[in-house]
Amino acid sequence: MSSSVLTLVQDARDPARLAAFWGGVLGREVADDARGALVPGSDTQIGLRFDRNDAPNVGRNRVHLHLTSTSLADQQHTVQVALGLGARPLDVGQLARERHVVLADPEGNEFCVIEPESSFVAGCGALGELACEGTRRVGLFWAEALGWPLVWDENGETAVQSPRGGTKVAWGGPPVAPKHGRNRQRFHLTPVDGTVAAGTERLLRLGATRIGAADDELVELADPDGNEFGLAPAWAPGVH
Repeated sequence: MSSSVLTLVQDARDPARLAAFWGGVLGREVADDARGALVPGSDTQIGLRFDRNDAPNVGRNRVHLHLTSTSLADQQHTVQVALGLGARPLDVGQLARERHVVLADPEGNEFCVIEPESSFVAGCGALGELACEGTRRVGLFWAEALGWPLVWDENGETAVQSPRGGTKVAWGGPPVAPKHGRNRQRFHLTPVDGTVAAGTERLLRLGATRIGAADDELVELADPDGNEFGLAPAWAPGVH
């Protein structure tokens, strides 16, 4: 698998509502998808897909979204749009001097609207970063798996970004929050070049582990930190 599309899958009690929320916040149209409600990405912006799952949240999410802003007025506009669509302010222990705004989406998933002074996500587009729990080892794995260069590698923290730019995917290093059962947020890869079978074998060589039965529609794997992810062709029915 020399090229693939990365999508973040989020379990949701009401996928359509959550997709509409994120489509409104990000200024994207919600698309029909055989696997769930989809907020499509682009060459530089990671897509979001919402799958139906009524199980309650257990423990802290291992991924949260960072939205960018170009000015204080733009930051406040994004916050007000999100609140108007059903977000709520969230206290996660942030300090008063910190300039980012922490919110929860309509199902309680935390996200941040980052201050315009942040150089790390500057120029990354509206969805600037997927901020993930994870070790340096998993960051190196995903750099190889995606073919994206490391753009940060310090003190156990790593980040990768498509060669075309756009959304960064970052891992915060130790201490890593414990995993509580199956992750409600998972990466999904759609091969662009090559087959699912070839992509699977490559990922296994890089350090992934097979965790589910393989078929023509979906291969379920886990990365070196044990995070589940899927590999499937585009528009495969029944993939979750």
